[in-house]
Amino acid sequence: MRAPRSRVVRAQDNPTGKYDPAGRAGREPTGPDVDLSVPARRRERARVPWSVVSVVALGAMLGATARYAASLVWPMPVDGFPWTTFAVNVTGCAAIGVFMVLISDVWSAHRLLRPFVGTGVLGGFTTFSTYAVDIQRLLDAGRARTGMTYLGATLLAALAAVWAAVWLTRRLVAWRRA
Repeated sequence: MRAPRSRVVRAQDNPTGKYDPAGRAGREPTGPDVDLSVPARRRERARVPWSVVSVVALGAMLGATARYAASLVWPMPVDGFPWTTFAVNVTGCAAIGVFMVLISDVWSAHRLLRPFVGTGVLGGFTTFSTYAVDIQRLLDAGRARTGMTYLGATLLAALAAVWAAVWLTRRLVAWRRA
């Protein structure tokens, strides 16, 4: 019995650098854990969960509207610290912490609630793209110290807000159950 002939895979054919006997690396726009040679995986990849896409879009519309309203109520000075974006991101991260505890530890939530509120509403409300633009604006205005302070403070405050919200919500849930 003769061994199957192997195809030589050149480096430019395989950008991952991993052993790829079939020579497929870099040619399929999928995740590394999806094997498209299995027919069921191809069908799974082709299905679009329109209900999830729809609720995320609706939630994002509501969240972005709330963020815009916050910017109208609390406008930012052109060259000052972007307090509105900072407050929106920290508040949104705290809300994500509370929400995740409630839907994972307390409620038996509908399958569309998490994408609607977590990804849609709160994802549309928090604005880390504006955070990046604010940093660039501060750097361009020659306010590097303020920009770097804002960069670090937002990151630390957002992480602290999620952690504190999760911790406090779990404590309150445990207290209510006791």
